[in-house]
Amino acid sequence: MKLNILATRPALLVLMLWLAAPAQADEIRVITSGGFTAAYQQLVPLYEAATQDHVITAYGASMGNAPDSIPSRLARGETFDVVILADSGLEKLVSEGKVAAGSRVDLARSLIGMSVRKGTPKPDISTTEALTQTLLNAKSIAYSASASGTYLSGELFARLGVADKIKDKARKIYSERVGTVVARGDAEIGFQQVSELLPFKELDYVGPLPAELQQKVYFSAGTIAGRQTPASSRFVRFLASPAAAAMVSSTGLEPVATPLPPPAPPALGQPQKP
Repeated sequence: MKLNILATRPALLVLMLWLAAPAQADEIRVITSGGFTAAYQQLVPLYEAATQDHVITAYGASMGNAPDSIPSRLARGETFDVVILADSGLEKLVSEGKVAAGSRVDLARSLIGMSVRKGTPKPDISTTEALTQTLLNAKSIAYSASASGTYLSGELFARLGVADKIKDKARKIYSERVGTVVARGDAEIGFQQVSELLPFKELDYVGPLPAELQQKVYFSAGTIAGRQTPASSRFVRFLASPAAAAMVSSTGLEPVATPLPPPAPPALGQPQKP
């Protein structure tokens, strides 16, 4: 391990408290869904620098039959060690014997939110009544083909009494993020996990669904059946640890673990360490 990396990245010092340093570097193959991606992409470089393990990453939706969805890729026999996806999708993979029973580790909770293209009006979705009117008024609506969109199209739109009224202007988005569709002007409003909407600088984030309509989804990690290794367990343990929680929180997710407190300031008269 390079000491200059530790000196410039204090988070690594915290990380090392949560990881038993491996005797040798390992390769870990991971497939993750979009909801955890923003946090994942910040955490993986820290993990690799601290352990010297090499993480190879693929991406796919938590559910659905799109060619690049996680269920489709596993059905084709693609090889992974760890999967990260919405909890309902993970439990289905456990029931099918693709993910090892008892290996589920919850990483974070997620809320569903809405965004519009930057500079366009931000409709009100703060109450059930306001959201209903926004859906009726919208010229076009995009929603995910994964966990959040399954809830919207399979339950919420009908619950609000708008399913038939918006069916010709609401579109399920496959194999790309809803934010991409809204950003290029192909949909007026878009719904997805908050953590998947916030990274888009071309969008204005409007807010989450009203609390009484919200579906809280856990993003959870599991180990592929027959591929449990110390390295994969170490990686999942870090993603769920208090050492990772602050970064998870910064991406719009609610970490399951409580973040570690910041380090105490040096005592008066004591020099600060570099």
